[in-house]
Amino acid sequence: MALATLLGLAVALAMDAFAVALATAAALPCVTGRHLFRLSFHFGLFQGLMPVLGWLAGVRLQQLIAAYDHWVAFALLLWVGGKMLYEAFQPDDGDSPRCDPTRGLTLVTLSLATSIDALAVGLTLGVLGVSVWWPALVIALVAGAFTLVGMLLGCRVGQLWGPRMEMVGGLVLCGLGLKILLEHLTLA
Repeated sequence: MALATLLGLAVALAMDAFAVALATAAALPCVTGRHLFRLSFHFGLFQGLMPVLGWLAGVRLQQLIAAYDHWVAFALLLWVGGKMLYEAFQPDDGDSPRCDPTRGLTLVTLSLATSIDALAVGLTLGVLGVSVWWPALVIALVAGAFTLVGMLLGCRVGQLWGPRMEMVGGLVLCGLGLKILLEHLTLA
């Protein structure tokens, strides 16, 4: 696979991670190095592992996964976005900590939701008989870098617009899930 083609593919796959990172960082009251590391590492890891899993699954599962991958991504992003919207409308009494989307189940959910397309890429690479190891590494590194840039930009946006960004972040995640769903339904 040509390097230019591989980089284009990696950038295309990383755009969802970038958008989610931007919304996530904008919704956090303060973005720390730990937030940056956790989200960038996990998004890169999942983006790199999913093509390998798809490649290993082979051709037999491609049509089964393609039939519902967009529904899974939609549900995961809607759940996390809805949770952010719910918390945005809760009174901030200062005692109860806000949910940190860079930890726990929310982190895993976001990582899965942003990397489902990479699973399909791995299936395609398997069908084409292309080795998955170099593409998976490039995809992981690009996704991690785009996530880091998205977090840094989101941090700036969050500082400028303050607490309203949690609501915007939730809407962005719900919108991204809807976009993924509509793209797949209109292509079907």
